Amino acid sequence: MSAYGYAKPAEGSWTEHYPELGTAPISYEDSISPDFYELEREAIFKRAWLNVGRVEQLPRNGSYFTKELAVARTSIIVVRGLDGEVRAFHNICRHRGNKLVWQDYPREETAGSCRQFVCKYHGWQYDLDGGCTFVQQESEFFDLDKADYGLVPVHCDVWAGFIFVHLGRDEPSQSLRDFLGPMVTALDGYPFDQMTERYHYQAPVGSNWKIYMDAFQEFYHAPVLHARQLPGSVGAIAQEMGFEALHYELDGPHRVVSTPGSRPGSVPDEALKPTESVFRSGLLGPWDTPELGALPEGLNPGRVDPDQWGLDSFQIWPNFVILIWQRGWYLTYHYWPTSYNTHVFDGNLYFVPSTTPRERLAREYAAATFKEYGLQDGNTLEATQIMLESRVVDRFPLNDQEILCRHLHQVAAEWVEAYQKETST
Repeated sequence: MSAYGYAKPAEGSWTEHYPELGTAPISYEDSISPDFYELEREAIFKRAWLNVGRVEQLPRNGSYFTKELAVARTSIIVVRGLDGEVRAFHNICRHRGNKLVWQDYPREETAGSCRQFVCKYHGWQYDLDGGCTFVQQESEFFDLDKADYGLVPVHCDVWAGFIFVHLGRDEPSQSLRDFLGPMVTALDGYPFDQMTERYHYQAPVGSNWKIYMDAFQEFYHAPVLHARQLPGSVGAIAQEMGFEALHYELDGPHRVVSTPGSRPGSVPDEALKPTESVFRSGLLGPWDTPELGALPEGLNPGRVDPDQWGLDSFQIWPNFVILIWQRGWYLTYHYWPTSYNTHVFDGNLYFVPSTTPRERLAREYAAATFKEYGLQDGNTLEATQIMLESRVVDRFPLNDQEILCRHLHQVAAEWVEAYQKETST
């Protein structure tokens, strides 16, 4: 796996502080090759801890949700047992292999609450611990012991309220905390659990999952692609001067980038849209910041001027991102591969629950603004995928602000290479 250290560049080129990355143009063959994608299925998505949701999705004992994981050719059930423990199982009946938990459409995810799972096909029943408790016409089977036919468990653990699974059959080589490493676990104590007002977007995107991740790893594109989201004069200035992040950092396979922001009341009126003033909100979130108490040391890891710092984007390998905003809310992104050139993008916005209509409207305005930015990125990246597949160009230069893009593709190559070496012996 990646051997990059926990270092914090003090000045100069970010990329050159991580010499393992190099500075040469890179190939995007890993994003257009069906063969590489097939290797990623085994080398990455069955060997890394994957975030599949939050504990708030399991509000009481007996609550469950399903997660479709096309990249691993499986569906899983995540459930809070009657003992309060969070567990995960492959969503398959042990009798004839039918999907166990689904509603009207087998390929759609579902959620609910129950005391047992019952197969729609032949009525086999399972308790929330995964044990098989009932077999229809059990006497018709040959030497069947229900104890041998429980649900297939999935390794499952929780960090800071985020539920992770590991799809490997053997015990994971790293615990979840070890996998996350010091940069991510330094967020322990952040009040994620207070932010339970959630807005969710999901969209199929016609690009490789890494291509979309690249879009949210650099802000070189923002003054160009998103210029129309800014008031005219401000957009023109941004396009001329560009935009640069404040801090980049690598920790093993994970990455973080800190970017500028603005505190409520610090933005001149000419830089605001009229609707932002009405709703007291925008892309950076509601203007009225909740009182959250002391925050963990892991925020703003570059220790940039708090008056400049706007957010941290913690990019957790392979496909999970947590964006924590200075204004007291957070976003998550997931990029779930469905083929070598398609994936499903999930975006979730989390806020401290609204207590007034004004607060609710401010949160909804921030959510709608995020959706517009996401659509602009998604549409552009489908165009990128189309032309990358032409292979007319096979090497692409990256600038210093694109260090995290360089790192993502190098880590993917390392994990695939390690898998190939292990399986060839």
